[in-house]
Amino acid sequence: MGLSPDQLASLQAALEQRKLALLQQLAGRMDGELARVPAVEEIETSPADSASNRTLNQLEMEAEEHKQAQLSSIRHALAKIDEGSYGLCDNCGNEIPFSRLNARPEAPLCIACQTRLEKATAALR
Repeated sequence: MGLSPDQLASLQAALEQRKLALLQQLAGRMDGELARVPAVEEIETSPADSASNRTLNQLEMEAEEHKQAQLSSIRHALAKIDEGSYGLCDNCGNEIPFSRLNARPEAPLCIACQTRLEKATAALR
């Protein structure tokens, strides 16, 4: 069955739009700060303020790492479009339904494989 040309074009446009938005967010952070300067300065503050500042800086770093991971997923999906394998599960090779791709165009796995992965990850915790 596969994706229609219109569906593929729509999903590719959504991926390109998300990629551009993430690149702008990441570039904005780099333009606004020197490399790896903490978002909140930790200069001669009380211990409680220092702890709060460290927490805020850690949260910001985690958010940036999440954006980098999202960007990587989007680039992977765009590469799959270029090679003609977009819409196929990276694990089992079955088609990923349009409804799933429409909700998450960068989804690399079908629902069944994603569910198995999440269950296995949860069991390790």
